[in-house]
Amino acid sequence: MTKTATAGNKGGRVRSDCFVTLDLTDNGGIQIEIQSKVGALFGEDIRQTANNVLDFFEIKNAKLHIEDKGSLPYVLAARIEAAVRQLIETDEEYLFDVIAENKYTTAKDVFRFSRLYLPGNSPAMMLNAGIHKPDGIILDLEDSVAFAKKPEAQLLIRNVLCKLDFYGAERMVRINQYPLGLKDLKYVVPHHVNLLLVPKCESAEQIRKIDEEIANLRKLHEFDYPIHYMPIIESALGVEKSYEIATASENVVALALGLEDLTADLGVRRTKEGSESLYARTRVVNACKAAGIQPIDSVFSDVADMDGLSENVRISKSLGFEGMGCIHPRQIRVIKQSFAPEKSEIDKAKKIVLAFIDATERGLGVVSLGSKMIDPPVVKRAETTIQLAVNLGVLAENWIEAEKE
Repeated sequence: MTKTATAGNKGGRVRSDCFVTLDLTDNGGIQIEIQSKVGALFGEDIRQTANNVLDFFEIKNAKLHIEDKGSLPYVLAARIEAAVRQLIETDEEYLFDVIAENKYTTAKDVFRFSRLYLPGNSPAMMLNAGIHKPDGIILDLEDSVAFAKKPEAQLLIRNVLCKLDFYGAERMVRINQYPLGLKDLKYVVPHHVNLLLVPKCESAEQIRKIDEEIANLRKLHEFDYPIHYMPIIESALGVEKSYEIATASENVVALALGLEDLTADLGVRRTKEGSESLYARTRVVNACKAAGIQPIDSVFSDVADMDGLSENVRISKSLGFEGMGCIHPRQIRVIKQSFAPEKSEIDKAKKIVLAFIDATERGLGVVSLGSKMIDPPVVKRAETTIQLAVNLGVLAENWIEAEKE
């Protein structure tokens, strides 16, 4: 077994991270060398964190070199733990308590207009993600993380879920493709994650296996908060199995499209117009609507083209999608504004809701607006539009009182 291990990131552009080199020795105790621009201020704190982690794993003799680039304690601890795990066999985890700000849950039908993807092994990109106010923040263990770095990213994301304030955004993690993703769950689900994205999902069986693994973890760690799933449809087979996947578990709250992989699977080039993916998009929307869950569109990859993004969202919304992925914070505002209900939609919804309230107060079993009968699904959709407008600040919470004055 090797006696030297490294973990973390280094280089001139690295921020809020560190690179550690750990050498196990036969004697000499613990020797820690710290290279940091903030060593004069935080050197003792860095040293204490390092000693705490090594002591937890019962490392008695070692040389630890830390190249610090402003890493927070939970980042440093994750990097040292990753190095330790390369050198010794252990099932123990150096865990932080989950901060009070992160102990919230999210509803099945919470609005998911924008979800921001963040590379799972790059702490600098995570630190201030919440201030951009995306509906969800995705810590990614899949495509953005090199295979050799995935064990490090598991530990980092675990610690981030515990210690980083998400400012109320839905706390999401994209696990690896099945079956590798099953190994990610133990590092994610016990730490108040709200939603799991399941990439390249192609069958209900994959979802059921995740259900089983999480049930086992619930018993082991004794937690009871809900964990939602958003399978990502990224292949021709996944498109054809979309309804089966959408109804595989009560924990599935949405399906997302991954058009880069899907168009590659189809052997076509992805275009801004999206005509090559029209069938897949409508098929997934229909499956979601039939299953009573949310259809979420793919990311728009040109982060500089805000007009193109706005037009893309307009088309997406017209097809029935209820959200879209983001790969840059600047996309969040455009996506939210474009998915927001227009004034004409809000005015129509207000009339329907008021007609429903009037019918209810009069004890009528039928809701009508003018000469038209209003079915319950139409009322429900109008209520959803109103709630969305209120949440976005477009409509006052007391709008009913204002209408009656």
